[in-house]
Amino acid sequence: MNALLIRDLRLAVRAGGGLGLGLAFFLIVVVLVPFAVGANTDLLSRIAPGVLWIGALLACLLSLDRILALDFEDGTLDLLATAPVPLEAALSIKALAHWITTGLPLVLAAPILGVLMSLPPQGYLWLVVSLLLGTPALSVIGTFGAALTVGIKRGGLLLSLLVLPLYVPTLIFGAEAARRGAAGADVSTPMLLMAGISAGVIALMPFASAAALRINLR
Repeated sequence: MNALLIRDLRLAVRAGGGLGLGLAFFLIVVVLVPFAVGANTDLLSRIAPGVLWIGALLACLLSLDRILALDFEDGTLDLLATAPVPLEAALSIKALAHWITTGLPLVLAAPILGVLMSLPPQGYLWLVVSLLLGTPALSVIGTFGAALTVGIKRGGLLLSLLVLPLYVPTLIFGAEAARRGAAGADVSTPMLLMAGISAGVIALMPFASAAALRINLR
């Protein structure tokens, strides 16, 4: 399993579209918003948690189709499906590799980009915590979408349409937790709900992903 994780991390770096592209897209979103809504500091500070969460979510979408596409092209998926390692575990490792190369850099960059959005000082910690709790669910759900669309030509758009509705609960509670944290309010309810969603997704979604992938490989 460690070898599979290291391999996926190397592929993500070599193939491109992971770390650099996600961060660049995140930066572009945050930079363009002030141009669109104006340089009103009060307005920017109010919308900062939602904008940063939307930017992170959309940045995650950019590399979802690469989770399984390269392995499908070179036949690695067929080997994984017949390997003694459970396919559910292999897909979980792929989701982890995606989060390390895409989700984690977004979490680390969010406080820096929060400065551009005039995020209140008390909101930085809760923004990071909410992204740490929520972005793993985005990667796991994205792996499920990738398993559903693997092998489909130009399946990137279909993949986005499939996973975006599944992302909505995580987005709602993540942005609400960050907003409450920035306002100095209690964040326990949205944080617990988001943590529950992430835990449920991480526990159950790999089985759905493996089932979808087995169907596509037949």
